[in-house]
Amino acid sequence: MALVVVKCGGAASELRPEDTILPLHASGEAVCVVHGAGPQISDEMERRGLEVRFVDGRRYTSPETLDVVRDSLRGVQARLLSVLGPAAVGLMGDEAGLRATSVDGLGLVGEPTPSAPPAIVDELTAGRIAVVAPLAEGPLNVNADDAAAALAIGLGADRLLFLTDVPGVLVGGEVAPLLDAAAVRASLAVGEFEGGIVPKLRAAARAAEHDIEAEIGETRVVAGATARKESTDAA
Repeated sequence: MALVVVKCGGAASELRPEDTILPLHASGEAVCVVHGAGPQISDEMERRGLEVRFVDGRRYTSPETLDVVRDSLRGVQARLLSVLGPAAVGLMGDEAGLRATSVDGLGLVGEPTPSAPPAIVDELTAGRIAVVAPLAEGPLNVNADDAAAALAIGLGADRLLFLTDVPGVLVGGEVAPLLDAAAVRASLAVGEFEGGIVPKLRAAARAAEHDIEAEIGETRVVAGATARKESTDAA
């Protein structure tokens, strides 16, 4: 059975994710959904008078912030479960066994490590859609894109699909249909990309390096040998 991990951001959760996720499940693929809640977290922190602080694109997470993160993730997860129906089961990552290592200087933030938490495997084996919130044991707040890549690697997924409100990765003002993972890493290192696409590209490159096909909109990110072959075939 093919396995696909779908990353659905807090904003993308408003873009009818069921139109993508349910057909995948209906076709017989095992589906694990990892969702974020970035906009909801920032809005709720501002409402509570808490400082919204980012360090190198990552949210600084204090104990108070972590409470907001959990509440916001639960809210997004509830909406996803309501549209995906009875086939979907919600899991908080820290309770399910998602692993991460602490990141210095960011408070309660972790870098997720590849793993196959039994609670998630059990739901997938039972034919259900596992909908996972990106908290790790600790508990630690983890980036949802990175969590999706770590789970894709740990679970041995065939594909990693990012649901996003952009058509794909823009290179030279146009959507790139195919990107090489090594080239992506080089571009990220020199700051050629910025904003929300950065963590998605980082996660996509990581997955591709483990022979998992990653898709961001209409852009596919694959490992070097595959990228060269497909470019030659298309020529």
